[in-house]
Amino acid sequence: MALVNVVNMVVLDNPTQFSSPFQFEITFECLQELDDDLEWKVLYVGSAESSTHDQVLDEILVGPIPVGTNKFVLQADAPDASELPEDSVLGVTVILVTCSYKEQEFVRIGYYVNNEYSQPFDPEVGPPKPIHMPHVVRTILADKPRVTRFPIHWGEQPVIEQQSQPQLQQSDPMMDPMTSVEMDDESRYVENVSDDDMGYGRASDSGTPIIKQKLLGFGSNVVSPGMSYDDDAMVMA
Repeated sequence: MALVNVVNMVVLDNPTQFSSPFQFEITFECLQELDDDLEWKVLYVGSAESSTHDQVLDEILVGPIPVGTNKFVLQADAPDASELPEDSVLGVTVILVTCSYKEQEFVRIGYYVNNEYSQPFDPEVGPPKPIHMPHVVRTILADKPRVTRFPIHWGEQPVIEQQSQPQLQQSDPMMDPMTSVEMDDESRYVENVSDDDMGYGRASDSGTPIIKQKLLGFGSNVVSPGMSYDDDAMVMA
């Protein structure tokens, strides 16, 4: 049984400019006292062609974790556009938020991200190059998270392996244009997502998680209404 369960995640400041920081309001419950901190990571998939363009936007340690329900806002700087392939700046990609305990990832929440050029341009020619980044608008498909949970060792108790469940079907036709992302090399991220600060602590009813260390310096599940889940995946209904 997982000792930490993500209850809800809200994407803040969406849509926004490409250069604006990512902000996620995360609510999670802790069922018993933990021996170590939680490590949260924000990763931006820079290209479907190669993992070399992936960017870890932030990594933070949060702790000590009070037993009960906790809430905080995880904020991470936007990706460095100069490190992205020019043909991958616009269009659909993926942002991942992961959480690990004692270097074991136990939950991964993924969102599809669409970057659009906001100024008029000739569709036969495309946006001007080099792309003027202040004109790029980032929209996160916030109501379609893809959540995958992994069994880990929380302490001396052995991991209770989860029974395999059939994959949930994508019923929203709006997801179809994004399916191609899953077929590329980035499937190591996206297939888990589809299987189903500069951050800072914010006081909760049961206590205040404290972000203890900035690692990089870049800037039973309970589900919220409208979400459904099985043992392997959780998606918006």
